[in-house]
Amino acid sequence: MDFKRHIASRVQAGEMTEQEIYDLIAIPPTTEMGDFALPCFRLAKAFRKAPALIAQEIADAYPADELVTEVSALNGYVNFRIDRAFWAKETLGRILSEREKYGSSEEGKGKTVCIDYSSVNIAKPFHIGHLSTTVLGSSLYKLHKFLGYTPVGINHLGDYGTQFGKLISAYKRWGSKELLEKGGLRALNALYVRFHEEAEKDESLNDEARAFFKKIEDKDEEAVALFEMFKELTLKEVGKIYDLLDVHFDSWAGESFYNDKMAPVVEELREKHLLVESEGAQIVDLEKYGMPPCIILRSDGASLYATRDIAAAIYRKKTYDFYKCLYVVAYQQNLHFKQVFKVLELMGKEWAKDLVHVAYGMVSLEDGAMSTRKGKVVYLEDVINKCVQKSLDIITEKNPALENKEAIAKTVGVGAVIFGALYNNKIKDITFSYDKVLNFEGETSCYVQYTCARANSVLEKGGKGKAFRVGTVCPQEFEVIKQLADFPNVLHDALEKYEPCFVARYAVDLAQKFNKFYFDCSILNAEEEEVRAFRLALTEATLITLKNALGLLGIGVPEKM
Repeated sequence: MDFKRHIASRVQAGEMTEQEIYDLIAIPPTTEMGDFALPCFRLAKAFRKAPALIAQEIADAYPADELVTEVSALNGYVNFRIDRAFWAKETLGRILSEREKYGSSEEGKGKTVCIDYSSVNIAKPFHIGHLSTTVLGSSLYKLHKFLGYTPVGINHLGDYGTQFGKLISAYKRWGSKELLEKGGLRALNALYVRFHEEAEKDESLNDEARAFFKKIEDKDEEAVALFEMFKELTLKEVGKIYDLLDVHFDSWAGESFYNDKMAPVVEELREKHLLVESEGAQIVDLEKYGMPPCIILRSDGASLYATRDIAAAIYRKKTYDFYKCLYVVAYQQNLHFKQVFKVLELMGKEWAKDLVHVAYGMVSLEDGAMSTRKGKVVYLEDVINKCVQKSLDIITEKNPALENKEAIAKTVGVGAVIFGALYNNKIKDITFSYDKVLNFEGETSCYVQYTCARANSVLEKGGKGKAFRVGTVCPQEFEVIKQLADFPNVLHDALEKYEPCFVARYAVDLAQKFNKFYFDCSILNAEEEEVRAFRLALTEATLITLKNALGLLGIGVPEKM
């Protein structure tokens, strides 16, 4: 039941609508203050009274209510307290009925949302810098689907540009099929690094690279065959990482896919008198909007990222008729997307307002940044494997007799990597620390997973799915109930603000409240059978909700740890 809606429908506050009241109602910082609160400070001007006086009048006028057991005014707030037993019965009944669907909704029914994320570069390593876009985009995909939207996951592959000419040059000079079969993507990246080292000594190599890329564009048989080999090798290797992270896509249309779709864009810009020549290049002048020009064609006639992104946006609108199109790309590209969105708006695309740049901060290890060209790369696969190994070491030390330790360590280690990237607000830069993400006592996925294993152990001994009745609800039980009831609201807010960190933090908060309840209140040894049954139901509802929350982040839950 939506208690906020129930309260809002019964509050009398002058000419304010029910929705306006609903939007103002908040949850107090502590349960002692009440379960819901209506702040009256914003009403002072309209009512021409002090907030404290307004609060008292609203509290006095609230009609008798069997669900709201207490209404009081304090310091400009109207505080409402809900009947504990009713809230507990309502919440547990819903969770145990809906189970893996608890928290889902139909709010997005009939709306398609395109999500552009991960977007790896062909023939370049899948490194730690790709972590945020990959897991953030994947979580947003899962959240949209859970709330009734039709998400379209797009991996906008970096498969176009002179770097492929460089790779062909390097491969023909120093590479072989045997080398790539043995060394895979790392061997291919080593060739790329070597090319840049050699090109610093011999500038003619760059001319050779440009010539090879021109051959790809001209559909030269050998050049295209080598490019396809590099692409196949890349997708095969990154596919393993995607499987580990539970990341999936509906479209792999990369930059090269839009080669034949850019000319119509350029022509439309020209027809609408938006193109201006500047030093031989074709640009859209954005000075009046406080931005530098958006370059559409270089002086040599070559297209740029902006050209391809404009073509891609138009294609996606025609193909998917999206409600929103999200670009999960680092904040360094803020200006780029502002320019692209503004150009589309100037072209008369009214749907340009539905394009959203979901910017995020950078991820690095504690020893600093990376450079693909210089070969200083931290492979994401290595980070994951190290987390899995460290998880195995910890589990072996804490529970040496545990069965399937390797599989459990994999679930824990991979979860730690994902959670480490999603726990903070997306815009923050992250310094990845193995010790921090694998702390079983901290605000980590390991802690939440261990809580799930604890709950599962209780249920194995006490039984699941038993009928329960609600009597007196103690404070520790009620804190868990309130947290459980808030899950659908958290998901709505996470989606609205494109912040999976809300879900990650919710999971930690719920785990902490459950563990306090677990230590303070006897479950299996409760003296009364009615209390025992209720606490088992509360334990099962917590396990279901924690699994749902972690699942939306792409994290699995082992039954034992």
